[in-house]
Amino acid sequence: MSEHEPRIVAFCCHFCAFAAADLAGAMRIQYPPFVRIVKLPCTGKVDVLHILKAFEEGADAVFVAGCLEGECHYLKGNLRARKQVAYAKRLLAELGIEPERVEMFNLSSAMGGRFAEIVKEMSDRTIKLGPTALGARRAAQT
Repeated sequence: MSEHEPRIVAFCCHFCAFAAADLAGAMRIQYPPFVRIVKLPCTGKVDVLHILKAFEEGADAVFVAGCLEGECHYLKGNLRARKQVAYAKRLLAELGIEPERVEMFNLSSAMGGRFAEIVKEMSDRTIKLGPTALGARRAAQT
């Protein structure tokens, strides 16, 4: 049996996290290819429903990556996102899904290496956890 290849969704703010991902690519920093980036003007736009929908659509993990705390271009968007991530963790636990599958990270646009580390960390974590019950159920339906 082959090792499970995780499906990871990353909600990234335009100014910092997406720019860091772009920098990682420009620097040719290698990281696992399992991540799909959703670019947002600000992580403050992330709602718990977006996170849960990603799982419903087959994601094995989701992370939200925004500006450094205190440095949000929209003032407090990343603080709002952190609250949404905490709420999503509680909801996942109530559903019997590991809350470790959701995480919030803060980084600046100059942290391309850190973005690659985050993807590796989430990939390793997700491989260890295996597919979600939702993902397994969805795969059985197809």
